[in-house]
Amino acid sequence: MISTHFRGLTLAAACSLLFLGAVASAQTTVVVTGTREPLASQRLAADVAVIDADTLRGSSADSLADLLRREAGVQLSRSGGPGQSTGLFLRGAASQQSVLLVDGVRIGSATLGYAAAEVLGMQQAERVEVLRGPGSSLYGADAVGGVVQVFTKSGSAGTQVEGRAAIGGYGSREFSGGVRGAQGGFDYAVGLSSERSDGVSALRPGDAFGNYNPDRDGHRLDSAQLRLGFGPAAGHRVGLLVLRSKLNSQYDASEYLPPTFAPDNGADFRTRVDTDVTSLDWRGALATGWTGSARVSRSVDDAHNGGSQIDAYRTTREQVAAQLAWQTGRVGQLVLALERDEDRARSSSYGAPVVRRNAAAVAELTGHAGAWAWQADVRRDHSSDFGGVTTGRLGGTYAPAPGWRLRVLAGSTFRAPSFNDLYFPDYGVATLQPERGQSMEVGLNWQGATGTAAATLWRNRVRELVGYQSDASLCPPGYSYGCAANVNRARLQGLTLNGAQRLGAAWSLKAQIDFLEARDQATGARLPRRAAHQATLGATWTQADWSASASVLRVGERPDGGKRLAAETTLDLAASWQFDTAWQLQAKLLNATDRDVEPVRDYQGLGRQAWLVLRYALRP
Repeated sequence: MISTHFRGLTLAAACSLLFLGAVASAQTTVVVTGTREPLASQRLAADVAVIDADTLRGSSADSLADLLRREAGVQLSRSGGPGQSTGLFLRGAASQQSVLLVDGVRIGSATLGYAAAEVLGMQQAERVEVLRGPGSSLYGADAVGGVVQVFTKSGSAGTQVEGRAAIGGYGSREFSGGVRGAQGGFDYAVGLSSERSDGVSALRPGDAFGNYNPDRDGHRLDSAQLRLGFGPAAGHRVGLLVLRSKLNSQYDASEYLPPTFAPDNGADFRTRVDTDVTSLDWRGALATGWTGSARVSRSVDDAHNGGSQIDAYRTTREQVAAQLAWQTGRVGQLVLALERDEDRARSSSYGAPVVRRNAAAVAELTGHAGAWAWQADVRRDHSSDFGGVTTGRLGGTYAPAPGWRLRVLAGSTFRAPSFNDLYFPDYGVATLQPERGQSMEVGLNWQGATGTAAATLWRNRVRELVGYQSDASLCPPGYSYGCAANVNRARLQGLTLNGAQRLGAAWSLKAQIDFLEARDQATGARLPRRAAHQATLGATWTQADWSASASVLRVGERPDGGKRLAAETTLDLAASWQFDTAWQLQAKLLNATDRDVEPVRDYQGLGRQAWLVLRYALRP
């Protein structure tokens, strides 16, 4: 049963959905992730959440992952506090079933099969879009639960200088700075950031495997970003992106060294991850109604983990893509794209480097006529590992009255086995098939002059899930302790309610409630680390140079490793003073009630943490 505490929070959040204005608003939000081309969100059947620059600057979240679960209904799995291994669950899908893009470039480890969200800081982000629901027909493998795309800061007319310094509890401190602008056909954006924290022990005493070490498990994250652009002709731009992120994070574990092979948890265990993204792109108007774009990109994920013995994994993803968008007129916008990807991995665990090549073709159509809009796309992938896969989406919207929009969307998805699933010694099986899924959703959106509200009911069934097969007799010959296999099916379904409302000139409210059922269809058991319900409720007050905000996050109980993690409610408070045109002072109190947080079994998050933040922003 839902607890009284949660019922109260749910009622408060639901009430905020009812404070809607009486006149339809003309405000239009343009998104990219839902179609691969800029398009008004009102014409999308897909469910896309947008976190804009103002929200990023004003948020009290301490990481990109925390920001996402507050603003986009994403559940979070993290092995400790900030800087520790972090996974994102979009609509109940596992971390391996979601895609993370930076300015259109896919990042992440092909050995693990997912992107480490902890390697991306918030300071280089200008905007974040979250496609909740099927995305394989646009972005290929792994977009089962959805797609998160981070857009980095870019230059525009004039010169803008930014700086930020912050100190907080647990020996935490952050520094960042950047300059951006445009002049004479050139645009530029340069940014640097660094954050570090002493943290707490990642593990709690008495953990199941005896890995607890009472030392503090801190982290350091350094990032640098460069974006350059040049317009060789009117309507054309050639751009360069260089992004580097370097994480050094401590954690608790044990190793078993000769000659005794007895467990030893005393080493200084660390995860060191270097993520490098480089891309060269072009976009231009070819003729009236025709727009072309192309990109060559390279993403490198270089990880070293361990204490006395170090395991090394290096993944290189290279992509060439070309795209053509045609405004056909009555039929709508037609997008055609070709991609070629090559993933390479070297590891101290593999006998030799491994390679996967994939070629893909995409066709996407969006259009509208009167109260109706439609959306359809299809993609054909051909992989050197598992052959050909075709995915698609079909949906539309209908506006029965001003401000109202009914959405329907169905799609198919697939996830490629990771290199570890295929090649890890004594575990990987090279003949694994990709996971496949079918998704269906129905949504109702309302937009008024001072408020918005939405409800989305969705279902996703995934088969051929890749997992551990413990019965060695069902594995290929030579596997003594089990292997990777296509073992079961999952049913993911739920309801998302969200809304926002302005009350006069000073107050604004927002709320989101997610109800989730994520189960193994063979056993009926709930999938691990997924809460059956998660809710956020936020309030912001602004008056002249002052502002204050409060945000409540309620995460329901969830199973993990044979234990049921307790439900958690955390409260974050913040207040800001704009004491000069360019200067702002902010105070934050995270987890204000000092709630004991257990994000993953036997791990612990931070308790109450105070922050003092000084910002400088000189704008033209």
